[in-house]
Amino acid sequence: MSTNVPKYKRILLKIGGEAFAGPGGMGIVPHLAEEVAAKVKAVRQLGVQVAIVLGAGNWWRGKDGIAHGMDRSTADHIGMLATVMNALALRDAFERMGMAARVQTAIEIRSVAEPYIRLRAIRHLEKERIVILGAGTGNPYFTTDTAGALRAMEIGCNVMIKATKVDGVYDTDPRKNANAQRYESLTYLDALNMHVGVLDSTAITLCMENDMPIMVLDLWQPNCLERAVLGEKIGTLIHGK
Repeated sequence: MSTNVPKYKRILLKIGGEAFAGPGGMGIVPHLAEEVAAKVKAVRQLGVQVAIVLGAGNWWRGKDGIAHGMDRSTADHIGMLATVMNALALRDAFERMGMAARVQTAIEIRSVAEPYIRLRAIRHLEKERIVILGAGTGNPYFTTDTAGALRAMEIGCNVMIKATKVDGVYDTDPRKNANAQRYESLTYLDALNMHVGVLDSTAITLCMENDMPIMVLDLWQPNCLERAVLGEKIGTLIHGK
């Protein structure tokens, strides 16, 4: 790497629940939680403040419940609670690595986590603690992508990083087309018009309206997070320019 001076001082890292799941796609595999924690630790050691929003795909997908006639609000609240389980597992992994971390939740569960309070979250970040934000926005009909975008704006992040198993945004599905082309950058409007599958349109629109850049990258590529915060061209950058 050419420099160790981070381009971004404070980041919002959005990670899908699948990052914690084993071959069956369900549950939490402790060593995978530790691998995620190690990747974030490397970024923290560069002096970057890190907030994290997690999905719940390793426990629950609301669309499956809805497909069987479940009420949408109920399905979404189940998903919100599932994100809290992932948040607690990740916090534990950080603490075992000697990293200070706090879980805040949009739905109050005071016996296991702090309620989400914007100024308190910012204070934790300023004290070099990792903040894990669980339970989405606390409202049904909003995805964890949108929760990530909202929290990124609220706590003054410089970028929202969507960490997935795909190394960016492609013109076609790279899993089905070996000749798919990856975009190095896109405007918000391009991403919206393309109906980018890796991020929902509400999250993109919210970022567009508040000029919050979005970076899509493969979490499992070696050193990808460090390279991203140091300003290297990695994955796909969605922005307004």
